[in-house]
Amino acid sequence: MHIFSILLLLLMAFTPARAATLPDGMGFSVAIERGDLSLAREWLDAGLAPDFEGDAIGTGVMIGAWEGNIPMMELFVSRGADINKTNRFGEQALLHAAWKGGLEAVRWLVEQGARLNRDGRQWAALHYAAFAGHADVVGYLLERGADLNALSSNGSTPLMMAAREGKEAIAKSLLAVGARTDIVNDWGDDALRWAMRYNNLRIARAVSGSEQFSKAAAQPAASWGPPQRSQAVPDRADLLLTQARKMEAAGRRDDALKLYQAAIAAIRRADAVASKAAGQTRAVTGMVISAQRDKPGAQSAALNYSTPAGEAESRDAGAAAARADVADDWLRRAREFEAAGRRKEALQAYRQASAALRGPAPAPPYSPVHP
Repeated sequence: MHIFSILLLLLMAFTPARAATLPDGMGFSVAIERGDLSLAREWLDAGLAPDFEGDAIGTGVMIGAWEGNIPMMELFVSRGADINKTNRFGEQALLHAAWKGGLEAVRWLVEQGARLNRDGRQWAALHYAAFAGHADVVGYLLERGADLNALSSNGSTPLMMAAREGKEAIAKSLLAVGARTDIVNDWGDDALRWAMRYNNLRIARAVSGSEQFSKAAAQPAASWGPPQRSQAVPDRADLLLTQARKMEAAGRRDDALKLYQAAIAAIRRADAVASKAAGQTRAVTGMVISAQRDKPGAQSAALNYSTPAGEAESRDAGAAAARADVADDWLRRAREFEAAGRRKEALQAYRQASAALRGPAPAPPYSPVHP
């Protein structure tokens, strides 16, 4: 062998390989959500902790569960990831899969050792599946031994979730296998009360029986308490928000700004149309970003509305108006920053506006604040 070739081989042997650049939370979330297995493997090979948490949902296993990406979950578990790890919102991978209705992902997680039940009063996969209306997931979890009457952090049961959301088939399936109807949560509500409050009358009858239901139906509707209705943000706004976060993560600030603006305009148009159709002005009590946690790859959003019926709703409307003022102020600043070419500050102002809109509002269990 030529002496030059020998020297080159020796040089290569003693030159350390360039380490892969480890991701920040946002970059990790975006890559795992889009299913980039090769990049995930490269990061793990370079020393990324298998339970590293991104800015959105959480670990690689959690994101894989949300996306229904079994190969991604397999990769992280094979490198030592904790399948039962809890994120900062108190959620585990099994809860994410149950919320999205990914039966195959749910089955894989359970077979790999994901715990169906949790210690103490905590949200469980059965709560999430019942709330979201995934009957097949509910059935599978029950078959595998999920606690039928599990109590959430505020003492609510899966049956109460189904009653609140009008998931009649799930409510009846839970009742058929012995779900208790007498459990009262920390707010003094039970399954009947939630069914009546949200006008899910067939569920109310199934929960209470004919005689008790007749008595309940005779009471004024206001006696059950005001419902907090939700209106989904239109698909176009949802898509725009998703793309805006991706553009921001990729450093394409100009594109991200345009998408944020378009998303806000779409949300406001939907709100105006819905209010007109309802024949009344409803107060926005908050904006809920699902997947939770400003999920860049597949986020969704909803606006929570109060039902104007009394003093409590007036207070809600006042608080909502105050939050709207704060949001508008941040939007004004965002436009000023943008006009001055200060793209980074403009993006931060848009995020502050979103945070103001979210506010301390009641929210379903897929948002940071559970009901």
